[in-house]
Amino acid sequence: MSYKLAIFDLDGTVLDTLEDLFNSCNVALEACGYPLRTFEEIRSFVGNGIRNLMERIVPAGTPVAEIDRVHAAFMAHYTVHSADKTAPYAGVLQLLADLRAAGVKTAVVSNKAHAATVPLCGHYFSGFFDVIAGERESEGIPKKPAPDGVFDILRTLGMAAADAVYIGDSEVDVATARNAGLDGIFVTWGFRTVEQLREAGATTIVDTTDDVKRCVLL
Repeated sequence: MSYKLAIFDLDGTVLDTLEDLFNSCNVALEACGYPLRTFEEIRSFVGNGIRNLMERIVPAGTPVAEIDRVHAAFMAHYTVHSADKTAPYAGVLQLLADLRAAGVKTAVVSNKAHAATVPLCGHYFSGFFDVIAGERESEGIPKKPAPDGVFDILRTLGMAAADAVYIGDSEVDVATARNAGLDGIFVTWGFRTVEQLREAGATTIVDTTDDVKRCVLL
């Protein structure tokens, strides 16, 4: 079917943020006296928000107060260096342009803080998204895989779930699409492997932005 709305995850799906996250994690760990993490470890830890990332990068059993200290050090560095290496994945800008030219609405729902998601999208994707939503638990909207953020986008745009497709790169995204009752498209260039996506229950797995476009406009 042809969808009227494509809802995208941000990190790992349209925006490659991994190197900046990796660098800021290790700066924070080093500053707080903890062992550094590898690039692949950080890749496996992302996807559930910054606080969960902080809990995963520190050694098991680290006290909450110490996690808070690492979190603060991370944010101090990442706030300044979040765009050093970050860039849209190849083909994403053309994909978004093509979808919008075909009359498809586009949106982002991310587990990154809303205050960070909006300026990042404004910087890299100005004019490409109709709605941008980051993590807003303080407003009563739980982060993914809870479907609330997706439902809020559907309400804002006056769309039914049957008219929308969710596009992501992780097991969190697979669960988000399922919980929201949306069809899902899951990309292989992000933070998880094909095997991990399949284990999470993904059925539509694609390798290129052209594949995404065909699935959305089919």
